[in-house]
Amino acid sequence: MKRAWAAALAVAWAAAAFAARETPPAAPRMDYTPPAPGTYRLERIQRAPAGIVLDSDGRPRPFAQFTTGRVTLLGFMYTYCTDRYGCPLAYETFVEVRRRLLARPALAGRVRLVSLSFDPTHDTPEAMRAYGGAFLRRERGFEWKFLTTRSVAELLPLLDGLGQDAVVEVDDSGRPTRTIHHNLKVFLIDPQGYVREIYSPAFLFPDVVLNDIETLLLERPFGR
Repeated sequence: MKRAWAAALAVAWAAAAFAARETPPAAPRMDYTPPAPGTYRLERIQRAPAGIVLDSDGRPRPFAQFTTGRVTLLGFMYTYCTDRYGCPLAYETFVEVRRRLLARPALAGRVRLVSLSFDPTHDTPEAMRAYGGAFLRRERGFEWKFLTTRSVAELLPLLDGLGQDAVVEVDDSGRPTRTIHHNLKVFLIDPQGYVREIYSPAFLFPDVVLNDIETLLLERPFGR
């Protein structure tokens, strides 16, 4: 099943046409006040998987380099996604989280953002570098990494290990398109490499994410 899925995904990602076919749902609204940082605990959910990724300069790196050592906010994406409440929603949230963290230098250098592509065929390191633009610049110790992989085969263990789904849309004749359907998930990972929270669109609010980040940073020692 995995081999068949990977083959279909690889074919789809090599296709030339992309069409957005669905009207996105209404944007989620935050109608509650999240608890204050440090007043609750985020339990360990799972360990982030091992694997190899490519940084935006095309260098192979252990995935663990981007999931340990700091509190990490990780989201899968692809550069040509047009679903407003899929990848672009995560991107906008990351931008706001970054803005607020840079205003708090004591926290900024202990956090990183990671955007990892679903589509290694299209989203080359050069494409990811262009997508990241000025956000690639390290500022006040804060990092936002834009990563891809060398192949679908190297991507799949990362998707499977984190429980991130991805389904390629087919057209009326059964041919794969370049539309990738996925449930938006954003993963909060502690410095030891354990996933501590998984955000769906219904809870992907900067206030919630920042409180959770600060809660992890308040732990002594981290993750225990």
